[in-house]
Amino acid sequence: MLALAGILPDFRLTSGDGDSATQIAITAASGAGAFGVLSALVWPLLVRALLLMPALVLGLLVFVLNGSMLLIALSVNPDGRGAAEPETAVVVAAVMSAASSATSTFLTVRDDGAYRRRLARLAVRRRRRLGEDGGSDEPPGTMFLQLDGVGHAVLREALRERENRPPVMPTVAGWLRSTHQVTPWRTDWSSQTGASQLGILHGSNEDVPAFRWYEKKTGEVMVSNRPSSAALLQRRAAARARHDGLLTVDGASRGNLFTGGAEQLALVLSVAARRGKHNRSRSGYFAYFADPANATRTAGSFLAEVVREIFQSTRAKLRRETPRVKRGGLYPFIRAFATVVERDVVVTAVMGDILSGRTAIYADLVAYDEVAHHSGPRSRDALRVLARLDRSIALIAKVAERAPRDYRVVLLSDHGQSPGETFAGAYGLRLEDLVRAGCGLPVPRRAGRTPSGAEAREAGRAALHRPEKPEVDGDDPIVLASGNLGLISFPDVPGRMSREQIDARHPALLRTLADHPGVGFVLVRSEAHGAVVLGADGAEHRLDTGEVVGANPLTVFGPGAEDAVRRTAHFRNTPDVMVNSAYDPATGTVHAFEEQIGSHGGLGGEQGHPFLLWPAGLTPPVAAGEELVGAERVHHVLRRWLEEADGPQVPEEEEEATAAPAEAEAPAGPRPAKAPDAARTGRDSRWDGAPAAPITVVSRAVPDKTP
Repeated sequence: MLALAGILPDFRLTSGDGDSATQIAITAASGAGAFGVLSALVWPLLVRALLLMPALVLGLLVFVLNGSMLLIALSVNPDGRGAAEPETAVVVAAVMSAASSATSTFLTVRDDGAYRRRLARLAVRRRRRLGEDGGSDEPPGTMFLQLDGVGHAVLREALRERENRPPVMPTVAGWLRSTHQVTPWRTDWSSQTGASQLGILHGSNEDVPAFRWYEKKTGEVMVSNRPSSAALLQRRAAARARHDGLLTVDGASRGNLFTGGAEQLALVLSVAARRGKHNRSRSGYFAYFADPANATRTAGSFLAEVVREIFQSTRAKLRRETPRVKRGGLYPFIRAFATVVERDVVVTAVMGDILSGRTAIYADLVAYDEVAHHSGPRSRDALRVLARLDRSIALIAKVAERAPRDYRVVLLSDHGQSPGETFAGAYGLRLEDLVRAGCGLPVPRRAGRTPSGAEAREAGRAALHRPEKPEVDGDDPIVLASGNLGLISFPDVPGRMSREQIDARHPALLRTLADHPGVGFVLVRSEAHGAVVLGADGAEHRLDTGEVVGANPLTVFGPGAEDAVRRTAHFRNTPDVMVNSAYDPATGTVHAFEEQIGSHGGLGGEQGHPFLLWPAGLTPPVAAGEELVGAERVHHVLRRWLEEADGPQVPEEEEEATAAPAEAEAPAGPRPAKAPDAARTGRDSRWDGAPAAPITVVSRAVPDKTP
């Protein structure tokens, strides 16, 4: 405070006649002391009162409130000395908070001694409250940390030493050498967060054909990361799976699209649009902004990330790197939100969960996925983000050492990413233009852009409380993109159109699509043959009968492609036509129908091969020689690991007749909380659907985890 008073012209600690050095020191000490007391006592109350405000607005308001408390601190000086202009007070308060924070917390998301000591003190207090054992007799908890978009191949490369250089992710590399094992798993056809995370957390991703699709029954475009759509998808999945999710018992969901049945929520999109006392999606902000220094630190890191992105995109343009997409507009701010704000809030929430001793925690870190979309999966920009995520993982692991119970850390990803030039960049037209040409409709002379629909964008919109985009209307074909997967619907025709109907209405459309060099295959429904995959030069694969005409269009996409496409072909929400881009197995490249040079959403390459890394003490996810296939099967693996710790963690009703039918939708309101300490009887529904004998969950007391 003394230093700032000497630097800033509108901030003084003396009277108009001047003061002695002793009087100035007393004034500074009084002001700093009053500011500290207000920050400790008043600040948490203000933040809790403002939790329903948009998250980013709250973050900016932090500085105004902080400056206001400094003005109050100066006004209560008994000698009447000390004054500052309001805008100067904001600067002074921010600098003071950052300076004090440097001795007790971290200025970047990394492990620092002062922050560990602070957490250790919190852990000791909790152990004293719980008793001498501090809860150490409880079974181990489990942390599931999802590294969004990190494919198995990218992870293995990030864990290897290169040319005497340390690995990009030294913390995870150390785990793999000593305590953990890793395996790839294969996604469904829809290789994106909506389908994968819904299956992992809720046990069912039925009827989710892509990241976005048009539902003729409701006339709406469903978007996986739109809050209203995510809430509906979650209710549907819970009704089909007949349980609320993986995290039902004493769980926490952080930074995810869906709750997983948890009651402790932060940055969860499926409840972001909900209002009222049941909406706890913003409670995670309290743990973060309760310390005003966090806003100062995050603001500095946010601005640094914006500058970093502008520098990196300019460098790529000057070097004429290819492939390349435009990275201007709002993208630098969206990237900074994903790599700084979301990361900081999620990591802080997870550390709070650990110190509270929660049983199951699932958190999604989206930073890599957002950067890789625009810079490439193996770009220097994306690898640097991985290095920062590794430091976050190291910090979480250090905090777990002070937790009131042991923790097992499971790392996993929901999908990978496949590189490649965009469809528009390679061929000079969008998929929508190609569809319009095949339908005989006018096509714009210049190819437009299909904006990127990366997961972090809707999280940013939810943080700003921005209204959702209007739905599509009109009778023209609706063309949507999900990475290198395209979806075509004709809204004026009820029900799913057949191949014969499409040929009668638009004779050239299907062959225009199937014969294009940028298209790998086209899926339609035939009245005569059921689900049919069309390829170039008249090739067909009739999935329901197994008959193949010409070269099989799915062969190039590898094993499992036929099963994945057949499953999606029979979804109720499958559009009239689905288009998967071409795939080059020699280079591993695809062509995204969005503005992305690292994409996922369809078949082809590393996008369909994420990873699962688990402690060696747990049972292997599958038997030797088997392949882990599908997000729903991953759900049962994670559920089994929770059961190995302390019995089943997904309660179900005693009688199957009381469960919701598979085709029904759960009520829109919040589900009643299930008491984790009540005795329950459930069924262990394994991935293969085989009937299982009833199992009894032994009741146990769960300590109060209310923050």
